[in-house]
Amino acid sequence: MTPLQSLAPQPAARENAVVVGGGIVGVCCALYLQREGYSVTLIDPAAAGDSTAKWSCGQMAVSEVIPLSKPGILKKIPGWLLDQKGPLALRPGALPGILPWFLRFLACARHSKIVEISEDMATLTHHVYEDYAPLLDACPDKTLMGQKPIIELFDTPAGLAHEEPHLELRKALGFKSEVLDRAAIADLEPALAGKFSHGLLFPDWRAVSDTEGFIAALTQSFIDQGGLRVRAQVKRLDEQAGRASGVTLTNGERYAADQVVIAAGTGSRQFFEQIGAQVPLAGIAGYQVLLPTPEVDVRHSVIYADGGFCFSPMTRGLQIGGTIEFASPNAQPNFKRADIILEKARKILPQLRLDNVEYGVGYRPFLPDTKPVIDRSSRLSNVFLAFGHGQLGLTLGATTGRLIADLVAGRPPAQDLNPFSAKRFAFFGDSA
Repeated sequence: MTPLQSLAPQPAARENAVVVGGGIVGVCCALYLQREGYSVTLIDPAAAGDSTAKWSCGQMAVSEVIPLSKPGILKKIPGWLLDQKGPLALRPGALPGILPWFLRFLACARHSKIVEISEDMATLTHHVYEDYAPLLDACPDKTLMGQKPIIELFDTPAGLAHEEPHLELRKALGFKSEVLDRAAIADLEPALAGKFSHGLLFPDWRAVSDTEGFIAALTQSFIDQGGLRVRAQVKRLDEQAGRASGVTLTNGERYAADQVVIAAGTGSRQFFEQIGAQVPLAGIAGYQVLLPTPEVDVRHSVIYADGGFCFSPMTRGLQIGGTIEFASPNAQPNFKRADIILEKARKILPQLRLDNVEYGVGYRPFLPDTKPVIDRSSRLSNVFLAFGHGQLGLTLGATTGRLIADLVAGRPPAQDLNPFSAKRFAFFGDSA
């Protein structure tokens, strides 16, 4: 028995669990189920680490609890349609298909709703580090989680002032921030000395050393503890008497299961009919550029607020990205968005070296209220749901894993999961 398993309560019989989706949320669910003593199979068609979270800023954004639907968002939509170089773009052809999602999204722009969503999300993000701790302790590499805080920079005092109401809300929820002046920014980031005079420091945020490597290391830990990772596509859930009996792959192979977790990000949509869910889950594209040899020393993960992107130093290079785009579900990636990021980055750091530049895109699984679904299927009683984390998949991976393990084990979760129910969209005519 491994150290992780020895600390965990064991079910009376060793049951089989299948987790569909091998990204950060899926692998964390698998690891926490291992802690419960389940024999776990993790299924995903991609290589370990090659997931949506790979193409993210790599931040543990614990106070990023305020939804995207901030006041005044409606006025910005025409600009998104007209300015395809902005930090958030909407392809004109996508508007008809995504309109129902947008209407739900705009319904969350009221101040009272924003406060409610922020309070709900804070019940999860306050536990990020304690939930990751046992998973990272089992990994040989002790540098997977960085220890430096995150910086956010603004072009003008107005940008910083615009954030004040959000900072006050974050403060009320127990999160910290510090205002940075020109000298403090230069001291923290010499490469940006003299370029910015207004900024924030988030002392309770952290960044991983490498998004791909972080997920791959957790996956290897899962395997080392006896877990099985199958690189394949799940075709359907097998059913028997109101329960899932396993999964069938596209190649016809079948894996029996006593418990099933759906944690496949935007790929979870293919199972909605079987699990009885009509959840408005959209895939919003986030573009990134990786510079393997940037020749610039960026010491912290740095958000450039007015540019709409982030500098993320990683072991595999400097990743630059964060710009997002609403497009049709089957639209091809528009890597011109990545070129726009790179163009903006070079205006700030013209000395950036562009050898062997790599582009990437991750489709963030967003729900209109920007809260995830952490729930049990109402149709198949042994199927559990863990998707819709938007831009906080990496941040909330371990916390979601712990909560899913509680549900699978039949324990009341430590946090109230009603705000993350799939049924919450019934108000709009959806059901789960």
